[in-house]
Amino acid sequence: MTRGPVVASPARTALLAAWGLFAALALLMLGNGLVGVLIGIRSELEGFNTTVTGLVMASYFAGFLVGSRVTPQVMARVGHIRVFAGLTSLVATTALMHALVVSAVTWTLFRLVFGFAMAGLYVVVESWLNDLVSNENRGRVMAMYMVVSMGGLGLGQLLVGFGDPVLPTLFIVAGALMTLAVAPISLSINDAPFFELPPKPRYRDLWERAPLGVITAVGAGIANGALITMASVYAIQIGISTTRTGVFVAAAALGSVALQWPVGHMSDVIGRRRSILFVTFGAVAVGAVAPGLEPGGLGLIGAMFLLGGLSYPMYSLALSHVVDVLPAGQAVTGSVAVVFLTGIGSIFGPLSASVAMDVFGPDGFFWAIAAVHLAIGLYGMARVARQPVVDETREPWLSVPARSTFVLRRNPRRRYRRSPGSWD
Repeated sequence: MTRGPVVASPARTALLAAWGLFAALALLMLGNGLVGVLIGIRSELEGFNTTVTGLVMASYFAGFLVGSRVTPQVMARVGHIRVFAGLTSLVATTALMHALVVSAVTWTLFRLVFGFAMAGLYVVVESWLNDLVSNENRGRVMAMYMVVSMGGLGLGQLLVGFGDPVLPTLFIVAGALMTLAVAPISLSINDAPFFELPPKPRYRDLWERAPLGVITAVGAGIANGALITMASVYAIQIGISTTRTGVFVAAAALGSVALQWPVGHMSDVIGRRRSILFVTFGAVAVGAVAPGLEPGGLGLIGAMFLLGGLSYPMYSLALSHVVDVLPAGQAVTGSVAVVFLTGIGSIFGPLSASVAMDVFGPDGFFWAIAAVHLAIGLYGMARVARQPVVDETREPWLSVPARSTFVLRRNPRRRYRRSPGSWD
């Protein structure tokens, strides 16, 4: 019996077409994860005050916020490939500079530039990836994007155990990994896509329609900003070894990979607001129990796995809730607004955690994160009591990292142009 030709599924075709983007993203996230945890460890070894370390870490998110707003403007003028090459060079050079000049002032500046460049690279990758997917395969392709992104971040954090953080070697490794990200983009046969700037968000309308989504977006930024930047500082302060610190920090990222889909499925079944309450109070419980666990033990690493698995998906819950309540055709606008609100919160995450650690000791790290989730949960309970949960029209769940701005767009297939009301 003769069989006909095997036809690849749309999702498989899109994944094959995006191999260069995923390979470049993996290399970028390996370097990003290594640099992030290395700076936290090195700051402690250099004797930086915890609040000063929080300022250094917060500058990354300040640069990230600016980069996410500026890069689309530049990309609409010169295209994806040139922007990607330029920002990759900038981010790799900045990673290397951390090893050459060690001071709180210079590192604050370097982190600002690093965050700016990383935000731009995410914009390039996500908008390019959006051009390759359709509504039929978007969920599966974005799931792979989530695995590559957060998995690469976690593996990069593990690399800190393979070298001495006092020596420049690990910074050089991070810079080399990020420099290599240009190779798969250059070797990819896919042409760069057309690009259209998204419309401006209207924050007052967003607040009126989805106040819990707004609060959750800001709170997720604060909690996750603290979690991703200050975990290594906490680990060193309680006496965990460098190798174990890498495992401790990476557990949160790997937990987010493992629990994103269960959380998403739950939100599709019981609704976004109920899911926000369930997940955020779960994070409160983990944050309250974690300080009493053995430092460096499997229980504490397991707590970080659960905390990351519960806290990181909060962005996706906020985005899904906002998209559910917005009128048809405004998903991109809502996505842009949620990214901006999360970015604002992320700046205050390291600052709040560092102050809590200065006041209450290392355990202030967990208490600060738990306090943010508690505030989200209490506000959510008040909203549900005031406006009971009703059946709602829910868009399909998308598992996305807390930075995506273009993954909800329909493919415009038009030349670089501004849409009505786009950013000026």
